[in-house]
Amino acid sequence: MALKGLIFDCDGVMIDSTDANRQFYNLILEHYGLPPMRKDQERYCFMATSAQALESLLPKELHPEIAHMGRDVVNYRQKIMPLVKIYPGFLDFVQVLHNHGIRMAVLTNRTEGGMQAVLDIFSLPPYFDPVVTASKARPKPAPDGALSILRAWNCTAQDVLYVGDSATDQETARAAGIPFVAFHPAIPLNADMTVFSWAELQERLQPQILRQ
Repeated sequence: MALKGLIFDCDGVMIDSTDANRQFYNLILEHYGLPPMRKDQERYCFMATSAQALESLLPKELHPEIAHMGRDVVNYRQKIMPLVKIYPGFLDFVQVLHNHGIRMAVLTNRTEGGMQAVLDIFSLPPYFDPVVTASKARPKPAPDGALSILRAWNCTAQDVLYVGDSATDQETARAAGIPFVAFHPAIPLNADMTVFSWAELQERLQPQILRQ
């Protein structure tokens, strides 16, 4: 294939936020006197939007407060973002793609503010365009965000790869017809390629990268 672009999920791909997200949701549950998340709740919450996750965790009478919990109950930027880590090798890989003219985008179930926090705190380069969040398109696994990226780039689904780590990402890629790369998945996924580091993905894509 002639590789024209890569679309990245954010959490679990660009950044390791598993412990941070667990802390965020458990602190909110603790604030309301509720028990910490079970493993099955963790799996769902790590793939969903924050609003979807909190709706699943909290009683309905608290749902009107959800939009403000990341500020008023637990200050996400101050208490949670310091726990987030960027995956080793990601920035090096991004620079290689940029040097060879390969486009990059982000498709995430984070909100606009949550994604901007990641871009700001890690001083990520301005290579990701567009950045599609759950504030701009229907959340994954709906393919709307992926299809909007293809339109923005004026390319076909077979010209790009979508890199994700979850079944939700896999469903999104399949719905949009985009080949799917599973990055360090917690469970086996039906992916076109599975890798466990950015160095491994760079090595496996080297022929397509050098072709640009």
